[in-house]
Amino acid sequence: MRAPSTLAHICVDMQNLFAFDTPWHAPWLGRVLPAIEEVAARFADRTIFTRFVPPRVIEAAVGHWKDYYALWPDMVGERLTPDLIDLVPSLRRLVPPAEVLDKPVYSPWWSGDLHRALRARGASSVIITGGETDVCVLATTLGAIDLGYHVYLPLDALFGSADPTHDAMLDIYRSRFQAQLTVTSVGELIDLRQEAGL
Repeated sequence: MRAPSTLAHICVDMQNLFAFDTPWHAPWLGRVLPAIEEVAARFADRTIFTRFVPPRVIEAAVGHWKDYYALWPDMVGERLTPDLIDLVPSLRRLVPPAEVLDKPVYSPWWSGDLHRALRARGASSVIITGGETDVCVLATTLGAIDLGYHVYLPLDALFGSADPTHDAMLDIYRSRFQAQLTVTSVGELIDLRQEAGL
């Protein structure tokens, strides 16, 4: 694996909202948290944590997001405690130097803020960790590819909620984006960082 010239880390939605016992609880989050902690700690000054932030009320959602939140009426801001939106504690302690970017949709690219932040850092490649593999990680990965970044996906630092869709997405990542995406592991990324002097 060739070392990139400039590397950043996007950690997707590692929030109490998904770690705790809520309707959106993702059991796999706890399994991959140690691997994500390892990447985020080693790349703390190059890490941007995204947070999925629901609207305060269903009526504030845009378009068909209203239909989505009608399915999850307890998952809007007025019914959630603020700590649920926050990062899990072991990652929150890395801010700063790591940064936080809030988003109201699956993709972190919608506002342009993430792309501007990465350009300001001179990033040409991104590591993407977090969840879920078939939703927010997918949106993050495709947006990064569209904007010209090379993506590193450490499989041991990704989680989903359903084995079939998680496995299907891993197959797609491996087979469809070879020129723009490198499937890797946390150990290989650490070796890469050391080789590149990052």
